[in-house]
Amino acid sequence: MTLRDLPALNAGLNATSAVLLALGWVLIRAGRREAHRRVMLAAVASSAAFLVSYLTYHAQVGSVRFQGRGPIRTVYFTILITHTILAAVIVPLVLITLNHGLRERFDRHRRIARVTLPIWGYVSVTGVVIYWLLYRL
Repeated sequence: MTLRDLPALNAGLNATSAVLLALGWVLIRAGRREAHRRVMLAAVASSAAFLVSYLTYHAQVGSVRFQGRGPIRTVYFTILITHTILAAVIVPLVLITLNHGLRERFDRHRRIARVTLPIWGYVSVTGVVIYWLLYRL
């Protein structure tokens, strides 16, 4: 694997996180608490691996300029801005949600997870969209 492979790896890790989050939601709705726990820990691991890979790539490469023109440029920057803001917000939310779940404080876990899940899902999905717009368009 080379430095050039990291953006695709990052998109794959984001997509994996998004799928695991959806699966975790389905599992908890079905009352499968232990399966939910395992899947959500995998989602945390996938997101953490993404963060390490993302920081490694951008420490070496720096910023990558968006080359698109016209209306797609507005779409890209709208997605990028919301993604970036929510990506900063989601880190402490995930850690707090994870902490409550692991300590079996399920009332607190459930309450914050209702906020954390949609934001985390949005950040994961838009990460893949940004990859496609930036590297595949």
